[in-house]
Amino acid sequence: MSYVEALRLALRRLRTNPLRTALTTLGVVIGVASLVALIGVGEGTQTAITNQIAGLGTNLLSVNAGGSVVGGIRGAAGSASTLTVDDATAIAALPGVTAVAPEMSVANAVVVDGRTNTTTSMTGTTPAEATVRNYQVQTGTFISDLAVEKGLRVAVLGPTTVASLNRTPEAIVGQTVTINGIPFTVVGVTQPKGGAGFTNPDDAVFAPISAVQSRFTGASTLRTIGVSLTDPAQLAYVESEIQSLLRYRHQLASSASDDFTMVSQDQLLSVASTTTATIRNFLIGIAAIALVVGGIGIANTMLVSVRERVREIGTRKAIGARRRDIGRQFLVEAVIVTLGGAVVGVLLGIVVTGAVGSAVNVPASPTLAGIALAFGSALLVGVVAGYWPARQASRLDPVEALRYE
Repeated sequence: MSYVEALRLALRRLRTNPLRTALTTLGVVIGVASLVALIGVGEGTQTAITNQIAGLGTNLLSVNAGGSVVGGIRGAAGSASTLTVDDATAIAALPGVTAVAPEMSVANAVVVDGRTNTTTSMTGTTPAEATVRNYQVQTGTFISDLAVEKGLRVAVLGPTTVASLNRTPEAIVGQTVTINGIPFTVVGVTQPKGGAGFTNPDDAVFAPISAVQSRFTGASTLRTIGVSLTDPAQLAYVESEIQSLLRYRHQLASSASDDFTMVSQDQLLSVASTTTATIRNFLIGIAAIALVVGGIGIANTMLVSVRERVREIGTRKAIGARRRDIGRQFLVEAVIVTLGGAVVGVLLGIVVTGAVGSAVNVPASPTLAGIALAFGSALLVGVVAGYWPARQASRLDPVEALRYE
Protein backbone atom coordinates (compact mmCIF):
# COMPACT_ATOMS: atom_id res chain seq x y z
CA MET A 1 0.00 0.00 0.00
CA SER A 2 1.38 3.38 -1.00
CA TYR A 3 1.57 6.41 1.29
CA VAL A 4 -1.15 8.10 -0.79
CA GLU A 5 -3.51 5.21 -0.14
CA ALA A 6 -2.50 5.18 3.55
CA LEU A 7 -3.24 8.90 3.71
CA ARG A 8 -6.67 8.41 2.15
CA LEU A 9 -7.57 5.62 4.59
CA ALA A 10 -6.24 7.58 7.56
CA LEU A 11 -8.30 10.66 6.71
CA ARG A 12 -11.42 8.58 6.28
CA ARG A 13 -10.83 6.86 9.62
CA LEU A 14 -10.17 10.12 11.47
CA ARG A 15 -13.42 11.59 10.13
CA THR A 16 -15.43 8.77 11.68
CA ASN A 17 -14.76 10.13 15.19
CA PRO A 18 -14.17 13.90 14.83
CA LEU A 19 -14.54 14.69 18.55
CA ARG A 20 -11.82 12.23 19.55
CA THR A 21 -9.59 13.54 16.75
CA ALA A 22 -10.15 17.16 17.85
CA LEU A 23 -9.41 16.45 21.51
CA THR A 24 -6.27 14.51 20.59
CA THR A 25 -5.12 17.34 18.34
CA LEU A 26 -5.78 19.91 21.07
CA GLY A 27 -2.79 18.75 23.11
CA VAL A 28 -0.48 19.34 20.16
CA VAL A 29 -2.09 22.71 19.45
CA ILE A 30 -1.44 23.90 23.00
CA GLY A 31 2.12 22.59 23.01
CA VAL A 32 3.08 24.14 19.66
CA ALA A 33 1.38 27.47 20.40
CA SER A 34 3.16 27.62 23.76
CA LEU A 35 6.49 26.87 22.13
CA VAL A 36 6.07 29.58 19.47
CA ALA A 37 4.85 32.18 21.97
CA LEU A 38 7.43 31.49 24.69
CA ILE A 39 10.35 31.44 22.25
CA GLY A 40 9.14 34.81 20.96
CA VAL A 41 8.90 36.16 24.50
CA GLY A 42 12.37 34.81 25.33
CA GLU A 43 13.91 36.43 22.25
CA GLY A 44 12.07 39.67 22.98
CA THR A 45 13.34 39.69 26.55
CA GLN A 46 16.93 39.23 25.39
CA THR A 47 16.59 42.00 22.82
CA ALA A 48 14.98 44.39 25.32
CA ILE A 49 17.67 43.82 27.96
CA THR A 50 20.46 44.17 25.41
CA ASN A 51 19.00 47.43 24.13
CA GLN A 52 18.62 48.77 27.66
CA ILE A 53 22.26 47.99 28.49
CA ALA A 54 23.40 49.51 25.19
CA GLY A 55 21.37 52.61 26.07
CA LEU A 56 23.13 53.04 29.41
CA GLY A 57 26.10 54.70 27.79
CA THR A 58 28.55 54.91 24.92
CA ASN A 59 31.47 52.48 25.29
CA LEU A 60 30.78 52.66 29.01
CA LEU A 61 33.11 51.71 31.83
CA SER A 62 31.84 52.27 35.37
CA VAL A 63 34.30 52.73 38.22
CA ASN A 64 32.50 52.07 41.50
CA ALA A 65 33.56 52.80 45.05
CA GLY A 66 34.48 49.77 47.14
CA GLY A 67 32.49 48.31 50.02
CA SER A 68 32.79 49.67 53.54
CA VAL A 69 33.61 47.36 56.44
CA VAL A 70 31.73 47.87 59.70
CA GLY A 71 32.22 45.47 62.61
CA GLY A 72 33.99 43.02 60.34
CA ILE A 73 31.07 42.97 57.88
CA ARG A 74 31.71 44.22 54.36
CA GLY A 75 28.96 46.32 52.86
CA ALA A 76 27.80 46.52 49.26
CA ALA A 77 29.95 47.99 46.51
CA GLY A 78 29.68 51.78 46.54
CA SER A 79 29.20 52.04 50.30
CA ALA A 80 32.80 53.09 50.97
CA SER A 81 34.28 56.59 50.53
CA THR A 82 37.06 55.63 48.14
CA LEU A 83 36.38 57.75 45.04
CA THR A 84 36.62 61.52 44.77
CA VAL A 85 36.04 64.25 42.20
CA ASP A 86 39.84 64.58 41.91
CA ASP A 87 39.97 60.89 40.93
CA ALA A 88 37.51 61.60 38.14
CA THR A 89 39.59 64.58 36.96
CA ALA A 90 42.73 62.41 36.89
CA ILE A 91 40.96 59.65 34.92
CA ALA A 92 39.79 62.21 32.34
CA ALA A 93 43.43 62.95 31.49
CA LEU A 94 44.18 59.32 30.54
CA PRO A 95 44.59 58.39 26.85
CA GLY A 96 41.64 56.54 25.34
CA VAL A 97 39.10 58.35 27.53
CA THR A 98 36.49 60.52 25.78
CA ALA A 99 34.46 61.79 28.74
CA VAL A 100 34.23 61.26 32.49
CA ALA A 101 31.18 61.89 34.66
CA PRO A 102 31.54 61.90 38.47
CA GLU A 103 28.32 60.74 40.14
CA MET A 104 27.22 61.60 43.66
CA SER A 105 23.96 59.91 44.64
CA VAL A 106 21.07 60.83 46.91
CA ALA A 107 18.83 57.84 47.56
CA ASN A 108 15.08 58.25 48.13
CA ALA A 109 14.90 61.86 47.01
CA VAL A 110 11.35 63.17 47.47
CA VAL A 111 10.34 65.46 44.60
CA VAL A 112 7.30 67.66 45.26
CA ASP A 113 5.45 69.64 42.62
CA GLY A 114 2.48 71.45 44.11
CA ARG A 115 0.24 68.77 45.60
CA THR A 116 1.88 65.82 43.87
CA ASN A 117 5.08 64.09 44.83
CA THR A 118 7.23 61.10 43.95
CA THR A 119 10.28 59.38 45.38
CA THR A 120 13.20 58.68 43.08
CA SER A 121 16.99 58.65 42.94
CA MET A 122 18.98 61.85 42.53
CA THR A 123 22.42 62.05 40.95
CA GLY A 124 24.79 64.96 41.28
CA THR A 125 26.95 65.09 38.18
CA THR A 126 28.38 67.23 35.38
CA PRO A 127 27.43 67.93 31.73
CA ALA A 128 29.55 64.90 30.74
CA GLU A 129 26.81 62.66 32.18
CA ALA A 130 24.79 63.12 29.00
CA THR A 131 27.67 61.80 26.89
CA VAL A 132 28.78 59.02 29.20
CA ARG A 133 25.31 57.65 29.97
CA ASN A 134 23.88 58.43 26.52
CA TYR A 135 21.11 60.76 27.66
CA GLN A 136 19.28 62.95 25.15
CA VAL A 137 17.13 65.91 26.18
CA GLN A 138 13.61 66.07 24.73
CA THR A 139 12.69 69.41 26.28
CA GLY A 140 14.91 72.15 27.70
CA THR A 141 18.64 71.62 28.31
CA PHE A 142 20.94 69.40 30.33
CA ILE A 143 23.14 70.57 33.20
CA SER A 144 25.61 73.27 32.10
CA ASP A 145 29.21 73.94 33.09
CA LEU A 146 28.07 77.26 34.56
CA ALA A 147 25.51 75.50 36.77
CA VAL A 148 28.23 73.19 38.11
CA GLU A 149 30.67 76.06 38.61
CA LYS A 150 28.12 78.22 40.48
CA GLY A 151 26.35 75.37 42.29
CA LEU A 152 23.00 76.43 40.84
CA ARG A 153 19.85 74.69 42.06
CA VAL A 154 18.71 73.38 38.71
CA ALA A 155 17.50 69.88 37.88
CA VAL A 156 16.92 67.65 34.88
CA LEU A 157 14.14 65.10 35.33
CA GLY A 158 13.58 61.72 33.71
CA PRO A 159 10.28 61.22 31.82
CA THR A 160 9.00 58.65 34.33
CA THR A 161 9.57 61.11 37.17
CA VAL A 162 7.68 63.79 35.23
CA ALA A 163 4.79 61.39 34.60
CA SER A 164 4.70 60.51 38.31
CA LEU A 165 4.19 64.20 39.02
CA ASN A 166 1.22 64.27 36.61
CA ARG A 167 3.01 66.74 34.38
CA THR A 168 4.07 66.90 30.74
CA PRO A 169 7.70 67.65 29.82
CA GLU A 170 6.72 70.94 28.20
CA ALA A 171 4.71 72.07 31.23
CA ILE A 172 7.28 71.27 33.91
CA VAL A 173 10.36 72.88 32.32
CA GLY A 174 10.91 76.27 33.93
CA GLN A 175 8.85 75.34 37.01
CA THR A 176 10.20 75.03 40.54
CA VAL A 177 9.99 71.75 42.42
CA THR A 178 11.34 70.89 45.84
CA ILE A 179 13.74 68.00 46.34
CA ASN A 180 13.89 66.90 49.98
CA GLY A 181 12.49 70.32 50.84
CA ILE A 182 15.00 72.35 48.79
CA PRO A 183 13.68 74.28 45.75
CA PHE A 184 15.16 73.45 42.33
CA THR A 185 14.27 74.87 38.92
CA VAL A 186 13.59 72.24 36.27
CA VAL A 187 15.68 73.06 33.18
CA GLY A 188 15.15 69.90 31.13
CA VAL A 189 13.54 66.50 30.66
CA THR A 190 15.44 63.56 29.15
CA GLN A 191 14.31 61.37 26.29
CA PRO A 192 12.81 58.00 27.34
CA LYS A 193 15.27 55.13 27.33
CA GLY A 194 12.93 52.40 28.45
CA GLY A 195 13.24 50.42 31.64
CA ALA A 196 11.44 49.42 34.79
CA GLY A 197 12.02 48.62 38.43
CA PHE A 198 14.70 49.96 40.73
CA THR A 199 17.19 50.64 37.91
CA ASN A 200 14.84 52.51 35.59
CA PRO A 201 17.01 55.14 33.85
CA ASP A 202 13.89 57.19 33.11
CA ASP A 203 13.03 57.59 36.79
CA ALA A 204 15.82 59.90 37.91
CA VAL A 205 16.81 63.45 38.78
CA PHE A 206 20.10 65.03 37.72
CA ALA A 207 21.55 68.13 39.35
CA PRO A 208 24.94 69.88 39.41
CA ILE A 209 27.34 67.86 41.56
CA SER A 210 28.36 71.04 43.40
CA ALA A 211 24.74 71.74 44.41
CA VAL A 212 24.19 68.15 45.58
CA GLN A 213 27.41 68.25 47.58
CA SER A 214 26.59 71.53 49.32
CA ARG A 215 22.85 70.94 49.82
CA PHE A 216 22.57 67.19 50.47
CA THR A 217 25.70 65.12 51.09
CA GLY A 218 28.25 67.55 52.48
CA ALA A 219 30.97 65.18 51.27
CA SER A 220 33.31 65.03 48.30
CA THR A 221 33.18 61.28 47.79
CA LEU A 222 31.50 59.65 44.80
CA ARG A 223 29.41 56.55 44.28
CA THR A 224 30.52 56.01 40.69
CA ILE A 225 32.69 57.50 37.99
CA GLY A 226 31.30 56.92 34.52
CA VAL A 227 33.93 56.68 31.81
CA SER A 228 33.26 56.81 28.06
CA LEU A 229 35.99 55.22 25.94
CA THR A 230 37.19 56.49 22.60
CA ASP A 231 37.50 52.95 21.22
CA PRO A 232 35.88 49.87 22.80
CA ALA A 233 38.82 47.81 21.52
CA GLN A 234 40.99 49.67 24.06
CA LEU A 235 38.87 48.54 27.01
CA ALA A 236 41.50 46.27 28.57
CA TYR A 237 44.20 48.92 28.19
CA VAL A 238 42.07 51.71 29.70
CA GLU A 239 40.98 49.45 32.58
CA SER A 240 44.60 48.69 33.36
CA GLU A 241 45.53 52.38 33.25
CA ILE A 242 42.65 53.36 35.53
CA GLN A 243 43.52 50.60 37.98
CA SER A 244 47.16 51.68 38.15
CA LEU A 245 46.19 55.34 38.49
CA LEU A 246 43.68 54.83 41.30
CA ARG A 247 45.93 52.44 43.23
CA TYR A 248 48.67 55.07 43.09
CA ARG A 249 46.33 57.90 44.09
CA HIS A 250 44.84 55.84 46.95
CA GLN A 251 48.33 54.81 48.09
CA LEU A 252 47.50 51.11 48.14
CA ALA A 253 50.26 48.64 48.98
CA SER A 254 51.14 46.06 46.34
CA SER A 255 49.60 43.33 48.49
CA ALA A 256 46.38 45.28 49.14
CA SER A 257 43.18 44.68 47.20
CA ASP A 258 41.61 47.39 45.07
CA ASP A 259 39.28 49.67 47.02
CA PHE A 260 37.15 50.12 43.91
CA THR A 261 35.58 47.96 41.22
CA MET A 262 35.18 48.37 37.47
CA VAL A 263 32.30 47.07 35.34
CA SER A 264 32.16 47.41 31.56
CA GLN A 265 29.26 47.26 29.14
CA ASP A 266 30.66 44.02 27.72
CA GLN A 267 30.50 42.40 31.16
CA LEU A 268 26.92 43.55 31.64
CA LEU A 269 25.96 42.26 28.20
CA SER A 270 27.63 38.93 28.90
CA VAL A 271 25.78 38.50 32.18
CA ALA A 272 22.51 39.61 30.60
CA SER A 273 22.95 37.23 27.67
CA THR A 274 23.61 34.31 30.01
CA THR A 275 20.62 35.18 32.17
CA THR A 276 18.20 35.65 29.29
CA ALA A 277 19.43 32.46 27.62
CA THR A 278 18.66 30.58 30.84
CA ILE A 279 15.20 32.17 30.99
CA ARG A 280 14.57 31.34 27.32
CA ASN A 281 15.64 27.72 27.76
CA PHE A 282 13.44 27.45 30.83
CA LEU A 283 10.45 28.75 28.87
CA ILE A 284 11.19 26.37 26.01
CA GLY A 285 11.37 23.50 28.50
CA ILE A 286 7.93 24.37 29.87
CA ALA A 287 6.44 24.47 26.36
CA ALA A 288 8.21 21.22 25.45
CA ILE A 289 6.54 19.51 28.39
CA ALA A 290 3.14 20.57 27.04
CA LEU A 291 4.09 19.19 23.63
CA VAL A 292 5.23 15.88 25.11
CA VAL A 293 1.94 15.62 27.00
CA GLY A 294 0.17 16.14 23.68
CA GLY A 295 2.27 13.34 22.18
CA ILE A 296 1.32 11.02 25.03
CA GLY A 297 -2.30 11.80 24.26
CA ILE A 298 -1.78 10.82 20.63
CA ALA A 299 -0.05 7.57 21.60
CA ASN A 300 -2.86 6.73 24.02
CA THR A 301 -5.54 7.43 21.43
CA MET A 302 -3.78 5.35 18.80
CA LEU A 303 -3.36 2.41 21.19
CA VAL A 304 -7.08 2.56 22.00
CA SER A 305 -7.78 2.71 18.28
CA VAL A 306 -5.71 -0.42 17.74
CA ARG A 307 -7.75 -2.27 20.37
CA GLU A 308 -11.00 -1.11 18.83
CA ARG A 309 -9.98 -2.16 15.32
CA VAL A 310 -8.54 -5.61 15.99
CA ARG A 311 -11.10 -7.38 13.77
CA GLU A 312 -10.58 -4.80 11.01
CA ILE A 313 -6.84 -5.41 11.15
CA GLY A 314 -7.36 -9.18 11.09
CA THR A 315 -9.66 -8.92 8.08
CA ARG A 316 -7.24 -6.75 6.16
CA LYS A 317 -4.37 -9.11 6.90
CA ALA A 318 -6.48 -12.10 5.87
CA ILE A 319 -7.13 -10.56 2.43
CA GLY A 320 -3.46 -9.80 1.83
CA ALA A 321 -2.45 -6.64 3.72
CA ARG A 322 1.16 -6.77 4.81
CA ARG A 323 2.53 -5.83 8.23
CA ARG A 324 4.13 -2.69 6.84
CA ASP A 325 0.79 -1.66 5.27
CA ILE A 326 -0.97 -1.89 8.63
CA GLY A 327 1.84 -0.13 10.47
CA ARG A 328 2.02 2.58 7.80
CA GLN A 329 -1.70 3.34 8.12
CA PHE A 330 -1.57 3.84 11.89
CA LEU A 331 1.65 5.84 11.67
CA VAL A 332 0.16 8.12 9.01
CA GLU A 333 -2.91 8.68 11.21
CA ALA A 334 -0.71 9.80 14.11
CA VAL A 335 1.34 12.09 11.87
CA ILE A 336 -1.81 13.66 10.35
CA VAL A 337 -3.19 14.43 13.80
CA THR A 338 0.16 15.92 14.82
CA LEU A 339 0.64 18.02 11.69
CA GLY A 340 -2.91 19.33 11.87
CA GLY A 341 -2.34 20.34 15.46
CA ALA A 342 1.04 21.84 14.56
CA VAL A 343 -0.43 24.06 11.83
CA VAL A 344 -3.21 25.32 14.09
CA GLY A 345 -0.74 25.69 16.98
CA VAL A 346 1.68 27.77 14.91
CA LEU A 347 -1.11 30.09 13.78
CA LEU A 348 -2.39 30.40 17.34
CA GLY A 349 1.13 31.00 18.63
CA ILE A 350 1.69 33.79 16.10
CA VAL A 351 -1.53 35.46 17.24
CA VAL A 352 -0.92 35.20 21.00
CA THR A 353 2.83 35.98 21.08
CA GLY A 354 2.25 39.72 21.09
CA ALA A 355 -0.42 39.44 23.78
CA VAL A 356 1.84 37.35 26.01
CA GLY A 357 4.67 39.85 25.50
CA SER A 358 2.38 42.74 26.43
CA ALA A 359 1.30 40.91 29.58
CA VAL A 360 4.92 40.68 30.77
CA ASN A 361 5.90 44.09 29.33
CA VAL A 362 8.25 42.65 26.68
CA PRO A 363 8.17 43.57 22.95
CA ALA A 364 7.73 39.97 21.79
CA SER A 365 7.09 38.72 18.26
CA PRO A 366 7.18 35.23 16.72
CA THR A 367 10.44 34.20 15.07
CA LEU A 368 11.05 31.92 12.10
CA ALA A 369 13.45 29.87 14.21
CA GLY A 370 10.78 29.43 16.89
CA ILE A 371 8.14 28.42 14.35
CA ALA A 372 10.51 25.95 12.68
CA LEU A 373 11.52 24.46 16.03
CA ALA A 374 7.90 24.10 17.14
CA PHE A 375 6.80 22.53 13.87
CA GLY A 376 9.78 20.17 13.73
CA SER A 377 9.33 19.14 17.35
CA ALA A 378 5.65 18.43 16.76
CA LEU A 379 6.48 16.24 13.76
CA LEU A 380 9.04 14.31 15.80
CA VAL A 381 6.55 13.86 18.64
CA GLY A 382 3.93 12.59 16.15
CA VAL A 383 6.29 10.00 14.65
CA VAL A 384 7.46 8.81 18.07
CA ALA A 385 3.91 8.72 19.47
CA GLY A 386 2.60 6.81 16.46
CA TYR A 387 5.43 4.29 16.13
CA TRP A 388 4.55 1.99 19.03
CA PRO A 389 0.79 1.75 18.28
CA ALA A 390 1.62 1.18 14.59
CA ARG A 391 4.05 -1.56 15.54
CA GLN A 392 1.48 -3.15 17.82
CA ALA A 393 -1.11 -3.12 15.05
CA SER A 394 1.25 -4.60 12.47
CA ARG A 395 2.26 -7.47 14.78
CA LEU A 396 -1.29 -8.70 15.41
CA ASP A 397 -1.86 -12.31 14.34
CA PRO A 398 -4.70 -12.35 11.76
CA VAL A 399 -6.23 -15.58 13.12
CA GLU A 400 -6.31 -14.28 16.67
CA ALA A 401 -7.55 -10.91 15.45
CA LEU A 402 -10.49 -12.49 13.65
CA ARG A 403 -11.44 -14.39 16.82
CA TYR A 404 -11.27 -11.16 18.92
CA GLU A 405 -14.59 -10.06 20.38
